[in-house]
Amino acid sequence: MAENKKTEAKKPVEKTAKPAKAEENKAVAEKAPKAKKANKKEEVTKAEAKKPMPTEARATATNVRVTPRKARLVLDLVRGKDVKVALGILYNVNRAASTPVIKVIKSAVANATNNFGMDESSLFISEIYANDGIKMKRYLPRAKGSASGLVKRSCHITCVVKMR
Repeated sequence: MAENKKTEAKKPVEKTAKPAKAEENKAVAEKAPKAKKANKKEEVTKAEAKKPMPTEARATATNVRVTPRKARLVLDLVRGKDVKVALGILYNVNRAASTPVIKVIKSAVANATNNFGMDESSLFISEIYANDGIKMKRYLPRAKGSASGLVKRSCHITCVVKMR
């Protein structure tokens, strides 16, 4: 029985020691999540800092109802020029493709200034091209009840602007 008394005497000592450790563990547990949250924020800012700043912005107009060949005649006039000079040229060009090209260039400039914080006055057109879009196939009635094929072409106009 003496052994039981010893163990009983030891148990209250251990019970008083355990709550103190539990309180310490709670304090440590409360501090740890805060530290993890701070680390996550730091990791996010580090990841953002590691991203390279974009040097170009692009815009695309799809299925423009102008043939690619006619659009390329207009695009060749402005390739490699500053944006303000290019828009000045396009406003004075009497071609059907000039209005969609103006819209694409303005959209690329807006993307550069609003999304990437580039300076509008230092932008130039680094790439501008027209690819084939959808081709609508139609029939044209001809003499003596026959018909011939008609292809209505469209194009995709893409413009890339960069800073000088």
